[in-house]
Amino acid sequence: MTQFLPPNLLALFAPRDPIPFLPQLSKLPHEKHHNQPYCGIAPFIRHFEVRPPPSPGRLSSCVSVSQRREKIERRQTVMEDELKLWDPHNDPNAQGDAFKTLFVARVNYDTTESKLRREFEVYGPIKRIYIVYSKRTGKPRGYAFIEYEHERDMHCECTQSHTHTHTHTHTSECHPAV
Repeated sequence: MTQFLPPNLLALFAPRDPIPFLPQLSKLPHEKHHNQPYCGIAPFIRHFEVRPPPSPGRLSSCVSVSQRREKIERRQTVMEDELKLWDPHNDPNAQGDAFKTLFVARVNYDTTESKLRREFEVYGPIKRIYIVYSKRTGKPRGYAFIEYEHERDMHCECTQSHTHTHTHTHTSECHPAV
């Protein structure tokens, strides 16, 4: 079958030249005895230059440390100003009863409010669902708050152990709402 191949492909299957023979070395590298034992760099220290350490004004790392310190101080003052202005009682996003609210973490970024409602409404009537979005990008942050109408629905063991989005584990204490 190979006789039908073109010459350029036949050249790929031609045998290579044999490996040339080299006489054996007198001693293998690990069998050689060294006249001087291995040592560290201590004997060569005298060959290095001895300079005084650079002054702190010339160090770029000191500049970056001072800049970093100033940035931290500026951020701290901004945080203190924002903390003075923060009023959680007048925040429109912080509404509802905390005892009826369920925190849901690790929510898929493609999950919508209707999907969350469909999954969690089997445990009781839902008053409000709030999916948290990034203010800067507008994309979901991966967690949500679900406020139930009754506190007993939020305390249901099924909602606390709800880990998979398509299978529910029902315990004797908690049954889906009818």
